[in-house]
Amino acid sequence: MSRLHCFMASPRELALPFAANWPQDIVVPEQTVEGLKGAVILNTERGRSLRVMRWGFPRPVRSRDDGPDKIGLVADLTNPMWSEMVVEPRYRCIIPITHFANPDGPSGAKTRTWFSVKGQPVMAWAGFCRNMPDLGPVYAGMTMDANSAVMPTNDRMPVLLEPQEVERWFMGSIEDVIEFQFRAPFAASRMIIDETIDRWRGEGLPTNARQQALL
Repeated sequence: MSRLHCFMASPRELALPFAANWPQDIVVPEQTVEGLKGAVILNTERGRSLRVMRWGFPRPVRSRDDGPDKIGLVADLTNPMWSEMVVEPRYRCIIPITHFANPDGPSGAKTRTWFSVKGQPVMAWAGFCRNMPDLGPVYAGMTMDANSAVMPTNDRMPVLLEPQEVERWFMGSIEDVIEFQFRAPFAASRMIIDETIDRWRGEGLPTNARQQALL
């Protein structure tokens, strides 16, 4: 599953689909990778709110071969790192992304291929967040088996929610969380695929992002 996603929208555009408020001085990055900051929607006693926090929980035990020292993807709900947290609705959030990317092409020359959803300028990615002693607020996104549009670049993709499912995500049971992860993904026909020539480990945003989001 890719470790790159985008917020190609204003704070207002990210917050309004979820009936959330947003601080007037909030600065949301256009894109993020694990260890850097991104945007989430929190469900608090005072209502929903758009916040900026770091993407990726600290890796509990790190060795030279472990890969990144931050973990931003939740694939195994039984992993002790997540098992106690995922049962508690207070740790759930929505990651309001406009695109996610996967590396595409031959080894050594991989490029960025972006994915978004038709008719959803802002997608609701089911996530978890927590205030960590050393890092402060952090978040991670839950993943699932990819659909056939994403599969050529990765066998995993974000758990995306329909607008009417957001409340159930925030307030549902652990059985609801499990169902979201193991149900069928969004149909491939709903996806917009944006193949670019931008190098995977370089820079580059989705092309014609706002025009695509309106399809």
